[in-house]
Amino acid sequence: MLQVTPKAHGCRSKVVCDALMLDPDSQSDTYPTMEVGNSSADLEHEASVSKVSNDQLFYLMARGHSEEEAMGMIVNGFFEPFTRELPMEYAVELNRLLELEMEGAIG
Repeated sequence: MLQVTPKAHGCRSKVVCDALMLDPDSQSDTYPTMEVGNSSADLEHEASVSKVSNDQLFYLMARGHSEEEAMGMIVNGFFEPFTRELPMEYAVELNRLLELEMEGAIG
C-alpha cells in the first residue's frame, strides 16, 4: 500500500507487483493500492504474472541441468533484481531459504 500525504509535493513512486507461477495449481492475487493526497505526485504501478515455460526448462535441461536445478535457476533469476537491492547478508539468507524451499519441490 502506497500512501501519498498532502504535504508530499513532487513525490515519485513506482509500485511493481510481479508473480511467477511454478505449477498449474498456483495462483496470484495482486492488489496495488495507492492513496493519493497530493495531485503533484508522479505515480506508476504495474503487475505481471508469468509462468515457468517448458521451453525454459528444456533449454536448461539440454545443457545438463536436472529439472530441479533448472527450476531453481529460473526462480533465482526471477528474484535476482530484488535480492540485488538487499544488503548482502539478507540476500544470502533469502537465497538460502529459496534453495531450501525448492529442494525436492520437483518430481
